[in-house]
Amino acid sequence: MSEIRLGQRRVKLPKGRFWRVCLGVILLLGGIVGFLPVVGFWMAPLGIMVLSIDFPAVRKFKRRVKVRYGRWVQARRNQSRDRS
Repeated sequence: MSEIRLGQRRVKLPKGRFWRVCLGVILLLGGIVGFLPVVGFWMAPLGIMVLSIDFPAVRKFKRRVKVRYGRWVQARRNQSRDRS
């Protein structure tokens, strides 16, 4: 069974590839129109996470973003330590 981790939580996803892709695309589209009520910008990263299960190109993109974000966080921590 497919699942994604969000922090300490694990969220189960549909077993069928077709349904996972549909869910991922819907989440991405909801994230694009995140300025509307009910939907939000949080949906776009979640859609990318869901789509990365089935598409290697999306998985590679997600991995790059995670690495860049981790480096950015580490640089911010180092800057705050240097100021203290």
